[in-house]
Amino acid sequence: MRFHLSLSFTIFILATSCGTPSDSNQQTSAPMQYPETRTEPVTDTLWGVAVADPYRWLEDDRSPETEAWVKVQNELTKGYLEQLPLRAQLAEEFRALYNYEKIGMPRKVGGHYYVAKNSGLQNQAVYYRRSDLDSEETVFLDPNTWSEDGTVTGSLAAASADEQYMALIRNEAGSDWQEIRVLRTDTGEELPDRITRVKFSGASWWRDGFFYSRYPEPEGSDLSAENTFHSVYYHALGTDQTQDILIFRNPDEPNRYHFGSTSEDEEFLVLNTSTGTDGNSIHLLDLRNWDGATPPAPTDFVEVVGGFSSRNSVAEVMDGNLYLLTDIEAPKYRLVRVPVATAGDPTSWSDFIPESEDLLEGASFAGGQWFAQHLHNACSRVTRFDASGENGEVVELPQATGTVGGFSGKREATELFYAFTSFNYPTTVFRYDVATGESTVFAAPEVPFAPEDYVAEQVWYESKDGTSVPMFIVRKQDTPLDGRRPTYLYAYGGFNISLTPSFNPSLLLLLNRGGVYAMPNLRGGGEFGEAWHEAGMLLRKQNVFDDFIAAGEYLVEAGYTSHDRLAIAGGSNGGLLVGATMVQRPDLAAVAFPAVGVMDMLRYHKFTIGWGWIPEYGCADSTKADFQNLAGYSPYHNLQPGTAYPATMVTTADHDDRVVPAHSFKFAARLQACQAGDNPTLIRIETNAGHGAGKPTAKIIEEQADKWAFMLHNMGVTE
Repeated sequence: MRFHLSLSFTIFILATSCGTPSDSNQQTSAPMQYPETRTEPVTDTLWGVAVADPYRWLEDDRSPETEAWVKVQNELTKGYLEQLPLRAQLAEEFRALYNYEKIGMPRKVGGHYYVAKNSGLQNQAVYYRRSDLDSEETVFLDPNTWSEDGTVTGSLAAASADEQYMALIRNEAGSDWQEIRVLRTDTGEELPDRITRVKFSGASWWRDGFFYSRYPEPEGSDLSAENTFHSVYYHALGTDQTQDILIFRNPDEPNRYHFGSTSEDEEFLVLNTSTGTDGNSIHLLDLRNWDGATPPAPTDFVEVVGGFSSRNSVAEVMDGNLYLLTDIEAPKYRLVRVPVATAGDPTSWSDFIPESEDLLEGASFAGGQWFAQHLHNACSRVTRFDASGENGEVVELPQATGTVGGFSGKREATELFYAFTSFNYPTTVFRYDVATGESTVFAAPEVPFAPEDYVAEQVWYESKDGTSVPMFIVRKQDTPLDGRRPTYLYAYGGFNISLTPSFNPSLLLLLNRGGVYAMPNLRGGGEFGEAWHEAGMLLRKQNVFDDFIAAGEYLVEAGYTSHDRLAIAGGSNGGLLVGATMVQRPDLAAVAFPAVGVMDMLRYHKFTIGWGWIPEYGCADSTKADFQNLAGYSPYHNLQPGTAYPATMVTTADHDDRVVPAHSFKFAARLQACQAGDNPTLIRIETNAGHGAGKPTAKIIEEQADKWAFMLHNMGVTE
């Protein structure tokens, strides 16, 4: 049975509380006793509609009462998980599977190579330095020494033109807040420079300093207060941050992102401005005319692309031309050559790499060659062109189904590196010889599994409106298709993000037990260009949920699994996907994993950088149509009392300042109150962790063991 709520029904649900958890338990005689979560008579009126928000007090995630609630919820969850028969075994298995050396792509700076490596179970990767690819290496940077629990992370950013310095980006406890420091490349010595209040930024060098982006001090909590006035600054080495020069800020538009990046020759600064996570504008600042001390005037920036109705990125600026990757008149993107002298005049633009049937995902110029990366049915294809964009030659990859990253470097580079991965192909790093076009393995991990025992296929299924949607399905070769396989259905469906094949050792815990992994490429993603993305955003967001539901139905109808052996999962926007699917089709799956999800669609824009998602979702405060659309699927508001929802483990983290944990807190509290039947409704709140990036290995192992133990137990799988 399909549940598609009408607006009038939705409004009724919005204005009605589900009651307290204790009331729900008494009505259903559910065996689990949940901690009581008090409710408040909080009501907003939006477009003439009363909207109840009984758990709003949980938005204050640093209050003593909320902290006490988190403590008792974690105690309940921990107690439940620890008694699951398979949990200890799964943790032991995954620790063994995960204990292999993981090596990143080398970077050559100042005549030396820098390589990130994790020996297996280290919490964070260590950066090593070597004089050539085969020489002995020494430790250059070890973030594991910065904290006992491995929750302080570090990554090497850009190097100065003279290759004497590299920027270091530090994050603590998974927060998006960053601190930029500077290291000497010859000794690893850290300079006194400290740049704070940084978020969503790199370091782009110019002469003896670098450009970066930061926010002013927020009013309220660092982890939940709204972030406004993202601004570009220039920092000169050896000076205090208070002396940094403000390069660009729009005082009239607080809710915009601003990023600055320099061309390789440091002659131009590219200013990228966006209203959120969708369209953007591009401006150029000629640094040849800048003194490095006086803030440039707004008129010094030359507009290349104005407004926010298109998506653009600069691939290169050289020889008097700017090379722009754009979806203007090309929904699957093209690379255009733009004369800098007439950058603002589109009539002077010319196609360099034209739009094709496949998505042009990126383009880079390195070693005197152009490398174009396309997606063909969500799988990578790489084509090499000469400096004029001619004589295209396909780069041979290890297999047709997979994802590639890399092929970047300096203009005069003689070697490049790239990484290739797929469902049954652990991430392997290759060295690419620019002169010969030959690839050789630089680092291949030794994972204790036999790749030939696993098969990944791509199927196409029909969504509710007849749209054909692709899905990858992964299993062991000998897994019987008996309609009873425990199946993990994972998706995202938003923000122009593409889900492509990659190796995840955690999936072996499922596949080795005769399970199935399924990953559909839902509308809203970027796999097939902007038309595919736009078909799943704003007022068309329901298409994404319909695609996901249809994927689940396909897996059942095709004989892979059954509804009582199906789990649905997703994180962030994918957490919203799982939450919305649960409320619309509570009968679809036996288990649900909404991770760090956007669950309150009526208030998401009021926290940290939530305003940046308005181009994707719309805003309940802006138009009545947006309100009606968001209210129609907002997971928190559409939970219904007395409904048997799947066994659910909501996951979030106390330092998630991107999708604040209040979303998950409120959703879990209301879900516990509304749940009927015996299915457990738990929330797992990680401490000293954020939205997911930089999570230490110890926490990853615990998290994965908890997930698979919860899923398999609630499907009746005992081995």
